[in-house]
Amino acid sequence: MIELPQKPLGGKKGLVLGIANEHSLAYGCAVGFRALGGELAVTYLNDKAKPYVEPLARELGASIFLPCDVQVPGQLEAVFQAIEQTWGKMDFALHAIAFAPKEDLHGRLVDCSHDGFLVAMDVSCYSFIRMAHLAEPLMHDGGALFTMSYYGGEKVVEHYNVMGPVKAALESSVRYLAYELGPKGIRVHAISPGPVKTRAASGIDHFDELIERAANRAPARHLVSIMDVGAATAVLATDFAKLITGETVYVDGGYHILG
Repeated sequence: MIELPQKPLGGKKGLVLGIANEHSLAYGCAVGFRALGGELAVTYLNDKAKPYVEPLARELGASIFLPCDVQVPGQLEAVFQAIEQTWGKMDFALHAIAFAPKEDLHGRLVDCSHDGFLVAMDVSCYSFIRMAHLAEPLMHDGGALFTMSYYGGEKVVEHYNVMGPVKAALESSVRYLAYELGPKGIRVHAISPGPVKTRAASGIDHFDELIERAANRAPARHLVSIMDVGAATAVLATDFAKLITGETVYVDGGYHILG
């Protein structure tokens, strides 16, 4: 009989970007990684966010805890420098950050400002490419990179507006990164949860309607939680999923299969 490891991420080390509070998708993923034995580096956006994230980082036993605002030059690079100095390697990384100016997020795509579109694309998509670039030389033995997407990147979701095209670009980037990094054993995935009540999601206009629609229509007939998303993501980080890459993985109770 094959004996499976009790902690399939034991000895593995990874970065989690995007924890804002205990309701964050990033926090659910961090709990999943930790439950499977992974050691974590955790970041916080700024001094205002730090008091909310620091207790969670302590709870998770994070070895590294640093600020990271991808719009501030050098901060993302400083996180990876700290990882290299502390661990000398990394095995997985989660990118769970997105942003668009409120006026552009709440308005029609056709009315989106040039600056607003560039900011949304930079924070929500290009920063994942930057993360992959920095992670590649540290993933000596391969690894896994994850980012958070949403069904609005594939189909039109009312009120999702500018974030739809941005998430579409993000999912396409995942496929290209998976192709380019695959020979080094680095897997790349977009995780696409159903609607989850997070601080980031609350910025989407009429979000409560999305929540209600998903709960009523999804084949599973209930909403996913941050822990559901975290458990699925953590499993994909293990060697059990070492030949799965380039996917948009839906954790939505089956909602995406509906017309």
